[in-house]
Amino acid sequence: MRRGVVSKLESTTKRSQRDWVVFSITAAFSIAFVVWGFVDKDSLSTISANAKNGVITNLGWLFVIASTGFVIFVIWLAMSRFGRIPLGGDDDQPEFRTSSWIAMMFSAGMGIGLMFFGVAEPLTYYVSPPPGTVDPETVEAFKTAMGTTMFHWGLHPWAIYAVVGLAIGYGMYRKGRSQLLSAAFTSLFGDRANGIGGKIIDILAIFATLFGSAASLGLGALQIGDGLKFAGWVGTVGTPILVIIIAVLTFCFILSAVSGVARGIQWLSNINMVLALALAVFVFVAGPTLLILNLLPSALGDYAQDFVQMSTRTNADGDAQLAEWLSSWTIFYWAWWISWTPFVGLFIARISRGRTIRQFVSGVLFVPMLVSLVWFAIFGGAAINRQHEVGDLASDGKVDSTGALFSLLDTMPWAGITTVVVMMLVAIFFVSGADAASIVMGSLSERGVHEPQKSTVIFWGALTGAVAAIMLVVGDGGATALTGLQNITIVASVPFVIVMIVLCVALYKDLSSDRIVAVSDRSTLLVERAVAIGEDSYGDNFDLVTRYSETGTDPVKHMEGVDTETDVENDADHADDSSVKPDPST
Repeated sequence: MRRGVVSKLESTTKRSQRDWVVFSITAAFSIAFVVWGFVDKDSLSTISANAKNGVITNLGWLFVIASTGFVIFVIWLAMSRFGRIPLGGDDDQPEFRTSSWIAMMFSAGMGIGLMFFGVAEPLTYYVSPPPGTVDPETVEAFKTAMGTTMFHWGLHPWAIYAVVGLAIGYGMYRKGRSQLLSAAFTSLFGDRANGIGGKIIDILAIFATLFGSAASLGLGALQIGDGLKFAGWVGTVGTPILVIIIAVLTFCFILSAVSGVARGIQWLSNINMVLALALAVFVFVAGPTLLILNLLPSALGDYAQDFVQMSTRTNADGDAQLAEWLSSWTIFYWAWWISWTPFVGLFIARISRGRTIRQFVSGVLFVPMLVSLVWFAIFGGAAINRQHEVGDLASDGKVDSTGALFSLLDTMPWAGITTVVVMMLVAIFFVSGADAASIVMGSLSERGVHEPQKSTVIFWGALTGAVAAIMLVVGDGGATALTGLQNITIVASVPFVIVMIVLCVALYKDLSSDRIVAVSDRSTLLVERAVAIGEDSYGDNFDLVTRYSETGTDPVKHMEGVDTETDVENDADHADDSSVKPDPST
């Protein structure tokens, strides 16, 4: 990378200057949302539910098409000529070890979700399969449960993250742009990306991040609350206890956020991966080990077999039951992943400097997918096996989502210890993700600085906790609390779907003009022209030799006939480089 680009990047990432337009608008609307929920939660609940129903009915198809399109787009980028373009200078090396890179990426991307849904989701699909598929609690339901779960946690979420991560990482480390999401649109809009349109994009990114991370905080609070009840530390888990849990978690992730990426997020991520691995090994050994081993290839096969059908599932026939299922599961997931993309994408971009696009996509898509496969095979397989043999984890086709994991662990040895471990995992998974979110919101509020002011980070962290509390209050803090989280998350993510679609176009245009691609295209053109001239002049007996040519001359005409097979000695990197010296031997 040229020194000028590096200097520009460093200057834009070190200065801290708050963008008062972006900050004021997002802060005002977010605070107004909190006040609205506090003053009149019933109207907020009704309006958010109606808005969610309108989104599902009228825009459900958009979530389905866009999410699958993102999968196709990033895989194509990795396999195409763009795959060898690095996120940085040609000689840049990765900043983090691959193991730490994966751990941080995974913790920020979906750690808390795996804890919440690891047992609940496959078990729910087993006792109550997706409408119009198979009968419940059958062998076919087992396959459908694992395939559908992998669909929601496999390629799609990480492809969504990869789009934003690639666009920001390429612009930041290859082009010397700021880490603002709006800067990734420079290839389409030029300097206008820094104007009103760019500010709107950054505002939408902050809103999406705020509500996405607040939803995660709400899920974490619900699960920790159930853990406290299972451990016998509290009785009924109501709104006051959930608000206290949110306050404690908020304090912890703000503390982690102001400590910085290297000391905070990396340390927490590595510890959590060890704890998660220990818990998974315990359930693997204490549970149906042979079934889990058989389930690993089987679940992957079920996922692959039904991938196209699941990727195109919409409420085309107006089935109310299917519409409700889609809003609770598939579209909620796509909306949740999309709402996380501004901060997960930017966070992944920040830790991925020096990796090529092919390495980036391979690591971001396939490694987490395989980890998810193992996780759901262990926890989902153990839960479904228990339900099949004993039937005590779900009654009347209903699964307690917040307490499902604790119910499973209660059937195994050392339930008291593992319950505490799960609560620790949920807390640390959220902290390691939410501190990244608060840093990103601070960065977006301060013109893309690498290290935003601590006061800004604390503000967004505290507001995340407040929004999470209101989202739970809207759901009455009880059995319907999850519904309140889902409704608001889906509605808040709609504008950002459009932003991401346009972002794909901007990224493609950026990559098409990259120096590596330009040199490759030029080299290919020169060789093709040279071969054509050689065949016309000498038939099959000619040799291509690169040599210095004066400005204005055609280098492909410097050829001579030989009596050997065709031998191309063309250095693509210097095919049109005037610094190449003449070869005195020719």
